[in-house]
Amino acid sequence: MPDERTDKQPGAQRQAGRGVAWMVCGRRTKWLVVLFWLVAIVVAAPLAQKLTDAQDNQASSWLPGSAESTQVLEISEDFRPEQIPAVVVYAREGGLTAQDRAQIAEDVTELKELRAHGIRGAETRGPVFDTKDPNSAEAAQIFVPITMDEKGWERIAPAVDSIRERVGEGSGGLAVRITGPGGTSADFSEAFEGIDSTLLISAGAVVIVILLITYRSPILLLVPLISVVVSLFAAQALIYLLAEYAGLTVNGQSAGILTVLVFGAGTDYALLLVARYREELRRHEDRHEAMQLALHRAGPAVIASGATVVLSMLVLLTADMNSTRGLGPVAAIGVAVALLAMLSLFPALLVVCGRWLFWPLIPHVGSDEPTEHGVWARTGRRIAGRPRLTWSVTAVALAAMAFGLTQLRAEGLSNADAFTEKPDSIVGQELQAEYFPAGSGDPLVIVSNTEQGEAVGRAVAATRGIDPASIGVPPGSKAEADGRVLFEATPTDPADSEAAKQTVERVRDAVHAVPDADAMVGGGTAALLDMDTATTHDNKLVIPLVLVVVLMILCVLLRALVAPLLLIGTVVLSFSAALGLSALAFRYIFDYAGESTDFPLFVFVFLVALGIDYNIFLSTRVREEAGRQGTRAGVVTGLAATGAVITSAGLVLAGTFAALGTLPMVAFAEIGFAVALGVLIDTFIVRSVLVTALFLDVGPKVWWPHPLSKDPAVPAQAAGSGGRAADSGGQAAGSGGAPDQR
Repeated sequence: MPDERTDKQPGAQRQAGRGVAWMVCGRRTKWLVVLFWLVAIVVAAPLAQKLTDAQDNQASSWLPGSAESTQVLEISEDFRPEQIPAVVVYAREGGLTAQDRAQIAEDVTELKELRAHGIRGAETRGPVFDTKDPNSAEAAQIFVPITMDEKGWERIAPAVDSIRERVGEGSGGLAVRITGPGGTSADFSEAFEGIDSTLLISAGAVVIVILLITYRSPILLLVPLISVVVSLFAAQALIYLLAEYAGLTVNGQSAGILTVLVFGAGTDYALLLVARYREELRRHEDRHEAMQLALHRAGPAVIASGATVVLSMLVLLTADMNSTRGLGPVAAIGVAVALLAMLSLFPALLVVCGRWLFWPLIPHVGSDEPTEHGVWARTGRRIAGRPRLTWSVTAVALAAMAFGLTQLRAEGLSNADAFTEKPDSIVGQELQAEYFPAGSGDPLVIVSNTEQGEAVGRAVAATRGIDPASIGVPPGSKAEADGRVLFEATPTDPADSEAAKQTVERVRDAVHAVPDADAMVGGGTAALLDMDTATTHDNKLVIPLVLVVVLMILCVLLRALVAPLLLIGTVVLSFSAALGLSALAFRYIFDYAGESTDFPLFVFVFLVALGIDYNIFLSTRVREEAGRQGTRAGVVTGLAATGAVITSAGLVLAGTFAALGTLPMVAFAEIGFAVALGVLIDTFIVRSVLVTALFLDVGPKVWWPHPLSKDPAVPAQAAGSGGRAADSGGQAAGSGGAPDQR
């Protein structure tokens, strides 16, 4: 039978409940909504394809804006265009032959004539042999500068390909490899190549499989998939326009994460709305009325969860790292557009299609609500028997998982450890280190006032970890510019090693001590050091701010203080457990060398901003039910009503982040694994067990200081039944669990 409380609503109250929902899915207005988005996608699709062209992958777009290395990078533009050297390494065990040396000389001649893709062939240096006597040398290297511009990585890979065409890959025992910053950047560029399409296909496949399992309808899954793709294209188009005309910074990292966020968040919102819509279709013959009520009742929680993600992402604007700061608005725009599409286009398409869309499990008026006797209803009743013991044991288990944090090594990844496989540049780096100073090809860059230049040079040469013979002015640079001089110095350790970073610190101490020199140290190693420092600062600033933002949203949404504090505590515990287990997996299963310094920050932001959604969906439903049947019965009802759909949403989100593992880069694979694991922990343990048990144990006081904390009179029928997964607020039942059997 239809829900009597819904059917007996006064006309004025029912009309007020429609509000904006009527504009989205009215009998005529639904067509206007579909038409609007159709026009939007026609306009957006061509612009979305240009987003890659608008990416800024220059070093300055990643580095902390105020760092010493960034300042040196800007100053060095007065001496020469920004350059990144590719290093061609030749080696033969037992010594280079006369034929080898002739080939090397011929390669140098050809490389000096290269001009394609920013290669400054005329400034090619070398060959440099590993001994003073070339006739007894076993290795040689050539330095080929590549000029950088706003295209960043886009021109490095073609430049390296052009160099490789000239020098070949070696034969007859002669090894030829291209390494150095240019070679490594080319391999990074190739790893990012096609990232959007790779993630789009991977995330789409995950969504299709999980929606098919959830809905058990081969037709219904197309509507959320279409809506999510439309929202992704619209977001990419908007971001492209802002990047092109408003100065928004977009790089390969933020563009890749955008795809995952839009797919994950958008599909979650779709699952929750379908759940409520299916529930209302069992009560109302008119599908337009059912959708209007579904939007009115589920919309506030969906909007609150979307706002949590958007505001949490915008907190990243406070970060020092340019790459982290740039991710904030990109991710916020993506989620905001997805939220708009899933609350307008998606419901309009559902109403246009009608009930047949649910075939073969079509919800008919008067059919039973499957979640009333489902697995989550039984779970809630079991937890209600011993809530304190349940949450205590669960919290201890999560805390035990968190002990894995002792194995976390978020100290940065070297180039050799940054790839899931060993690319050519890393093979070349290892070959280079056998015969030459390990920092060759990626020297430190020092700038100082002209008058103190010699004193600064002596201070650098005397610093431990520097090859004194390497100090000099790079070819193609001005001797002096604006009263400053610039010179380079090569570290004796690999440029991306911890030892080289310590050398940078010693060099900085030495040159800063030269009176009136105004000296600064930059270069690749200095940039890595500054990035580590900035990320440490960002971790300490951004993480607490995100917690404050989420707490404030929960307080406003639930109009309480105790419940939000409990929810925040469970999220922090969930994050710690996920990070601890991930650290153990990285060390003992995947054998990764460590984690990037920004790994904890990204995992925290994504887990808290997205994981709190499920607590929002559960707690808002519990709050609605508590007003009618009391808090403890409302908790059981809320879990029964939201359990199946939140589980499905969690699987979708975990699957889309796991898609990051398809990229051949350790940092992305680690973030994807940790976030996916954290979402699963939050879905199956924290939300379903820990939060439920805490709310049952605390009881009405969980809503303090709201009047609900006094627990109004509980109807006898509601108290006796333990609650029912029906009606009015929050999210809903029935989308992801047992299907309608009629």
